[in-house]
Amino acid sequence: MNVFERFSPFIQDYIYRSGWQALRGVQNAAGEAIFGTEDNVLIAASTASGKTEAAFFPILTLMDEEPPRSVGALYIAPLKALINDQFGRLTELCEEAGIPVTKWHGDATQTQKRKLLRKPAGILQITPESLESLMINKHMEIPCLFGDLRFIVIDEIHSLLRGDRGMQTFCLIERLSRLAGCHPRRIGLSATIGNPEEAGRILAAGSGRRTVIPAFDGGKETWRLSMEHFFNTAPQADEDQQDVPETPPQEAATDTAPKAADPGIGYIFEHTRGKKCLIFTNSREECEAVCQSLRQYCEVNHEPDRFLIHHGNLSASYRESAEDEMKDEDSFLSVCATATLELGIDIGKLERAFQIDAPFTVSGFLQRMGRTGRRGNPSEMWFVMREDHPEPRALFPEMIPWRLIQGVALVQLYLEERFVEPPKTDRLPYSLLYHQTMSTLASCGEMSPGELASRVLSLACFHRISQEDYRALLLHLLEIDHINRTENGGLIVGLTGERIVNNYKFYAVFQENIEYAVRSGSEELGTIVKPPPVGDKIAIAGRVWVVEEVDHKKREVYCTLVKGNIPAYFGDVPGDIHTRILERMYTVLQEQKHYPYLMRHAVCRLREARETFQRSEMENHPLVSLGGHMWALFPWLGSYAFLALERFLKIRCAGRLGLRGVSPSRPYYLQFTMKASEEEFYRVVTEEVEKEWDPMELVYPKEVPVFEKYDEYVPEELVRKGFAMGVLDVEGMKKRVRGWTIYL
Repeated sequence: MNVFERFSPFIQDYIYRSGWQALRGVQNAAGEAIFGTEDNVLIAASTASGKTEAAFFPILTLMDEEPPRSVGALYIAPLKALINDQFGRLTELCEEAGIPVTKWHGDATQTQKRKLLRKPAGILQITPESLESLMINKHMEIPCLFGDLRFIVIDEIHSLLRGDRGMQTFCLIERLSRLAGCHPRRIGLSATIGNPEEAGRILAAGSGRRTVIPAFDGGKETWRLSMEHFFNTAPQADEDQQDVPETPPQEAATDTAPKAADPGIGYIFEHTRGKKCLIFTNSREECEAVCQSLRQYCEVNHEPDRFLIHHGNLSASYRESAEDEMKDEDSFLSVCATATLELGIDIGKLERAFQIDAPFTVSGFLQRMGRTGRRGNPSEMWFVMREDHPEPRALFPEMIPWRLIQGVALVQLYLEERFVEPPKTDRLPYSLLYHQTMSTLASCGEMSPGELASRVLSLACFHRISQEDYRALLLHLLEIDHINRTENGGLIVGLTGERIVNNYKFYAVFQENIEYAVRSGSEELGTIVKPPPVGDKIAIAGRVWVVEEVDHKKREVYCTLVKGNIPAYFGDVPGDIHTRILERMYTVLQEQKHYPYLMRHAVCRLREARETFQRSEMENHPLVSLGGHMWALFPWLGSYAFLALERFLKIRCAGRLGLRGVSPSRPYYLQFTMKASEEEFYRVVTEEVEKEWDPMELVYPKEVPVFEKYDEYVPEELVRKGFAMGVLDVEGMKKRVRGWTIYL
């Protein structure tokens, strides 16, 4: 098939106007799959490879040839910023053909939404949360809106494959298709799919179609990568060391970092000057702290402020202003950001990305790396690993620079194996089950228990939920007044349940803190949790403010700008680190390989870590004596297998081993005191793991491990079961413990 000739004339004209010499491999392959089959299509290609056009050129051609009688294509994206970015591109593409494009999210205007409801057509762009709202509040409009829906495009699909939010999205797609009586094809887009076949199965679940994954030559990826390490105070790791290998030939000489209170931040300050950069952090708190510090460097150096900030707690105006300013090709501003700028937003010609410490996932690393390298340039990322000097009496596990080792492991896993975290398919999503039950009742009205069960349990993501578990949930919801039984024996949303469902925060399934809106005069700055008393200071939007008034009823904080530097707090953000990363960290410490992207300080710090690793005999013994009865255990397990092991040792093994004071540094090591010998430890844990025991034993007595947003409304026994059998990686833990028999 000549894909270009198959495109509608307005698509061909767009390609000519854009000055393209030829279609890219992904666009030819996707065109053949969409034009040549009736299947779902998973388009997996590197960032900035033209995936959006690869999907929409053929979709728009088919819509142009046979205009749909409703919205023809639904585009679902995980971020409002991504929708805003794609809105401009799609509007330009569709303008000549007269195909309308509508964005529908919390920041979109009501005028746009009303226009679409009056005359459904074209492309609708939406977030999962806004789609949930649409299903509840515009239930009667769904058949008219989507009766002739042909395609559902799911952008950045990898971000929806490992948690409740992704399962919510696929539930909504199934519910919408049933309600509207349509049978749309699903098109998934991603740059970082860990297991394409498994992702294809998830994409297809409940659609009645298979998934095609087009193969094509994506060309050679070129990266510019560096990784440097800094102690937060002098001396640095390379002082007084002569035989350090040459570092990469780039302008990133560490010596050019200013003599600063924080050498790592000073390094970033120097190497963002005159450039457009992104500075990624792993939390909103760190993002605020880094932005404050960099702005203070500007002040001290009598330079204009050249740093912006972007994270999920900032107001829409702050986020969108940062995005718009970064799109200015002539600006040399840099943005401190979290994952909100990790996904496919095109913010112009970025010269490099900085990553402070190691991200939690290979997927996150690749996404952040992919923000740069557009417009034909190589992707460029500079890692900046920071740590305090270990205390003089620190035990040896604290002598290992874990985040540096983790960063190397992430990079090496992708370079050597093209490893990316696979989808999670084995969870017991009781929190989401509650949410979809309440959403279905809120949108459809009264139903018999049997009808409700058939609608909800038939959704693909609930395939592991039994009828008995669902009955237990419904009985509990009747008891707590979230649902009521009518005189006819049907079920409806109860008065208590209405207070949950009618709140706009119900649409989201991800955990939220109780937030207070922060205002300064007429300006909305964003939101915080746990506001301090009047007179205290808060950090938001990269600046410091003094609190003038706190209105707890309205949950609003009024403040005034001041100078200074304080930590921010938005709520905890846990990381989910895969076991393969920990295993590769072990190899990083074990091997003597030189990694060409390591800079001078990092080379020396890694050498020190490897010497510590060898001296401690960690290489040959996962259990290492720290002296006396103190031990350290290095299981090299990911977050949830590590957590399972921690509980297994405390609950199943502590009595036999005389094990006390278990202190975890998740997911790197456990410290504890123990009266048994090393050999006894291995014998006891391997014996215990082979006994008949129930994973439910790993939940402490009376513990209700609320893990997801709506767990608090789920029966306690189901919360415990969901944690033990859906969150903890018991099988991964067992496999590792069984391997310890070699030490007996």
